[in-house]
Amino acid sequence: MKQIFGMSLLIVGNLVGVGILALPISTGIAGFMPTMIGLLLTGFAMLLSAFVLSREALEQKLDNFNYPSLYKSYLGNLGKWIAILANLIILYGILTAYLTAIATIVINTFHLTIPPIWVSLGYFSIITIITFFKIQTIQKYIAVLVVVKCVAFAIICFMAELKVDINNLAYSYWPFFPAGIPIMIGAFHFHNIIPNVCQSLKWDAVAIKRAIIVGMLIGLAMNTSWIIVTLGVLPMDNSSVGIIHAFKENLPATVPMSEFLNSRLFLLLATGFAAVSISTAYLSNVMALIGFMDDLSYQQTGRTNPLASRLLAFGPPIIIAIVYPNIFLKAMDIVGGFGIVSLFGILPSLIAYKKANTSRQKMLAIVMFIIFIVFFILECAQEFGFLHIDPDREYWNVMIKKG
Repeated sequence: MKQIFGMSLLIVGNLVGVGILALPISTGIAGFMPTMIGLLLTGFAMLLSAFVLSREALEQKLDNFNYPSLYKSYLGNLGKWIAILANLIILYGILTAYLTAIATIVINTFHLTIPPIWVSLGYFSIITIITFFKIQTIQKYIAVLVVVKCVAFAIICFMAELKVDINNLAYSYWPFFPAGIPIMIGAFHFHNIIPNVCQSLKWDAVAIKRAIIVGMLIGLAMNTSWIIVTLGVLPMDNSSVGIIHAFKENLPATVPMSEFLNSRLFLLLATGFAAVSISTAYLSNVMALIGFMDDLSYQQTGRTNPLASRLLAFGPPIIIAIVYPNIFLKAMDIVGGFGIVSLFGILPSLIAYKKANTSRQKMLAIVMFIIFIVFFILECAQEFGFLHIDPDREYWNVMIKKG
């Protein structure tokens, strides 16, 4: 039981990362009720996806289990390369979001005048050095930091709860709902570590399922608490502490919350929570990316190159963060709307359908597929200009341009 709870905490450490900082802002413009319905829908879909992938890991029982090889076995080379591209979008996008988020938080919270690049580079240097430690040591520190993060989170939620205006939660505007879908998908993303969870729990199917369910329920509870607090406290306007302003400026939720509450204790705890959340998730994902690069290298050359893997893992995110320092929410949109939806939504749905033994299982797989395809289409519509979502105005562009 202790081991199951430990794995659940590892899952929580991945779920409650930088996504929880973006969640109330990206979903907040649609309101509390649309957000909660969206969270339950995306959470259910991602849970089904996790079950499909954990079942595949259990059947293979491989220490070097990887998703490109899995999808190749079911969908051929096309499935393999879709998985590789989607995984790179996820991991590069998430790491870029972490580096830009930490700079945004530090500069806006403490009102610094230095360029964001220096904060990103400083943080990047420290975390990069840590990744050279033994993986067992890193995992121990991550587990401790997850506990610290949960305690800090409980305290800041309690402090902010005293300022909640229940009337704020009555606001809803469904046309803004699609804007929050990628972030909600990301809020339930831990699927990169499913092979590690299965291996750590010694391929025990019951224990694995329990760890996944407990971890996701804790993540859902934390996300719901944070949404209630943030949407209940912050006004829906374009002031410096308003949700609309934060949405337009790509600000994490802790920045306007700290300014609104004007409490030094809250400021320190919220900044600490954000830093720990980003750091635990950064370490987990960068190790996953290094492992992914090692696997690609081994498949191509028959051996691994630790230095090359780290250069490929660390280089692109820091370069993008330097060139585009305000890309935080946009990076999270691309990660969730394209990467996670493809790799951990659409492709697992196809596997579930292929392996379905009953009409009920086939129907469930079809429902999964439809949900993720709709999410993918909505994100494409936003990114390619067919669906414009703006707090000032929104409309469907039916490709009829006005002169």
